[in-house]
Amino acid sequence: MAWRHQSRPFAIAGPNLCPEEKGYYSSFLVMVARVMAIRRIILRLSTVRLTLKGLASQAKLRLQLLPTLHQLKVLVGAAAKSRRRHGFAACAEAIRRADFPPGFVFGTASSAYQYEGAVNEGQRGPTIWDTLARRPGRVIDFSNADVAVDHYHRYKEDVDLMKDIGMDAYRFSISWSRIFPNGTGEPNEEGLNYYNSLIDALLDKGIQPYATIFHWDLPQALEDRYGGWLDSQIVEDFVHYASTCFKEFGDRVKHWITFNEPHNFAIEGYDLGIQAPGRCSIMSHLFCREGKSSTEPYVVAHNILLAHAGAFHAYKKYYKKEQGGLIGIALDSKWYEPLSDANEDIEASARAMDFELGWFLDPLMFGHYPASMQTLAGDRLPQFSIQASKLVSGSLDFVGINHYTTLYVRNDRMRIRKLVMNDVSTDSATIPTAYRHGKRIGDTAASSWLHIVPWGMFNLMKHIKEKYGNPPVIITENGMDDANHPFSRLENVLQDDKRIQYHNDYMTSLLDAIRKEGCNVHGYFVWSLLDNWEWNSGYTVRFGLYYIDYNNNLTRIPKASVDWFSQVLGQKTAVM
Repeated sequence: MAWRHQSRPFAIAGPNLCPEEKGYYSSFLVMVARVMAIRRIILRLSTVRLTLKGLASQAKLRLQLLPTLHQLKVLVGAAAKSRRRHGFAACAEAIRRADFPPGFVFGTASSAYQYEGAVNEGQRGPTIWDTLARRPGRVIDFSNADVAVDHYHRYKEDVDLMKDIGMDAYRFSISWSRIFPNGTGEPNEEGLNYYNSLIDALLDKGIQPYATIFHWDLPQALEDRYGGWLDSQIVEDFVHYASTCFKEFGDRVKHWITFNEPHNFAIEGYDLGIQAPGRCSIMSHLFCREGKSSTEPYVVAHNILLAHAGAFHAYKKYYKKEQGGLIGIALDSKWYEPLSDANEDIEASARAMDFELGWFLDPLMFGHYPASMQTLAGDRLPQFSIQASKLVSGSLDFVGINHYTTLYVRNDRMRIRKLVMNDVSTDSATIPTAYRHGKRIGDTAASSWLHIVPWGMFNLMKHIKEKYGNPPVIITENGMDDANHPFSRLENVLQDDKRIQYHNDYMTSLLDAIRKEGCNVHGYFVWSLLDNWEWNSGYTVRFGLYYIDYNNNLTRIPKASVDWFSQVLGQKTAVM
């Protein structure tokens, strides 16, 4: 069962509550206690003054009063700090739904493998992540997602939680191996029934389904049969799978996302080898059984782009007219800020963006890879035929962006990283860093890679507008994690003020990009509704608005961010 946020004692705050006020109200009793303590100390001082009138030595008086005065100073200082931290000075900056354009969509995001569990139910076939998670040392806490957060059985409860917050949409992924346990063939009725039930439950609550077709969990059968994304056969099989999804669910699903974070999938799965299928050649196969880090990521990415284009045109030809849906892709992208004003660092920043966002968005918008990639990767980078270029170019209705963090970057003048690694991730001849002049770019979340840099959102949106002609953009993921410390007090974990501030600041930066730069942004999806299984990190970090009690029936318990988002989303705008 889930705890409902309406029953929480600190949900008493008014409709204009800002993040700072939320923290203030949550610490109200602490503040009262401090005031009462100060009052008692003042009374004590008065008593001491009266009783010590006759003392001859002022030094003795000062010695007796010193502990009391020190205690008063500490308490007053603590109260002042708390007031500054939780005061109302920043209330004018608190963000609201009404600040965004009419029809702007707010939602939460998830993936099948991280949420569903039930890996051996409903005729589901094994995936490459089922395989990798069982290899020693690949998941930090040696866990797997066999149960995850049991969304497969508890989706109705979770949909109710979305409704309670006021979310407009839910971005989920469809498990390929639930629809086709062997990767191809006839669709599995139990898998179809599950997603039909989920979609209907969402619509019953007025929540729009945003369906991701591939979120990293390739059927193991296809990996075994021909090497999965390394073989061109995958393009045909993916289009068949996607077309089945369009046919079965497209009467109700109007927003499709073909792939989630293909850049991360290619780099971490085929270059660094830390994610499924776990292929790499760095350090002479010390970490991976097989792979080639200098070429395989490029092959995988190329096949993903062709598969995306194939699915887009299949939808356009067979389903678009009747169903009226939109097709997009969710691309992961940091913002890379030049480390200095030197031309070489400014150029390094552009290359870093090319090798991450441009790797996929340039072909989708222009029909070819960025010039810097063609130069630096040479013949290791596949080329599009004239026909393929035409198919890929323009093959999207919107651009999904998963943005979490920002880094500085400088030119790798000596190509030191390339000499050491000799892999795709070093081809850009750049060196990213979180530090400039000894100062970190921003605070960090639990994950060391997640630096909190709200202004990066503004710069990224402006970059997309200026380079790619201001296409429709949806922020398909944004969020931060807390560490899952086994001895943390529950009350402290639930008071996730840092997460509240994170979303408030990132959404404010996004709103600035919309208002000041005219960026064409249509939605914002929080990662994530629930704490969940976070790939290589397992259950060691928590991204959710809801706390999952892994030791007590996976109970969903609302964090303070649930109440905050409820306030933010309290007034819906008219949908265009």
